[in-house]
Amino acid sequence: MPDPRYNDQLVTRFVNMMMWDGKKSVAFQIFYDAMDIVEQKKTDEEKSALDHWKEALSNIMPHVEVRSRRVGGATFQIPMQIRPDRKISTAMKWLISYSRKRNEKSMAQKLAGEVIAAAKEEGAAVKKRVDTHKMAEANKAFSHFRF
Repeated sequence: MPDPRYNDQLVTRFVNMMMWDGKKSVAFQIFYDAMDIVEQKKTDEEKSALDHWKEALSNIMPHVEVRSRRVGGATFQIPMQIRPDRKISTAMKWLISYSRKRNEKSMAQKLAGEVIAAAKEEGAAVKKRVDTHKMAEANKAFSHFRF
C-alpha cells in the first residue's frame, strides 16, 4: 500500500523496516517529522524532501557485495552482483541502522541528519557502501569461483 502523504510504496516499505513492536503510526510520524526537518534544512530549492530521501537511498545502494563460499576447505569472499530489490532493502537497512546510531535527540532528527548527509554523499551509510565496494574490489581475484 502507498503511504498517505506522498502516495509512494517505497515510503511504506521503509516505514515497515523502521517500525518497532508493530507501532506503524509511530514509525510514520517519525518519517514524516524527519521529512519536515529535511524540508527546512535543505539548500536545493527545486527538490522536495522526498527527492532528497530517494537520492540518499540511491547514494547508499550497493552494486556488488561479497558472499562467503567454501572451496576445498578454504572460505573465499566472492564478489557478486546484487539483485535490484536487495539493493533497495540493503540501502534502507543501512540508512535506518546508521540513523539510530547518530547522536541527536529524537529519531526524526537522527533520520533527517543521515538523509541529508547521504544525499551529499557523506555520512556513515555511504561509508558502508564504499567499504562494501572496496571489499568486493579487493576480492575480485576470486570471482571465478562464482557459479
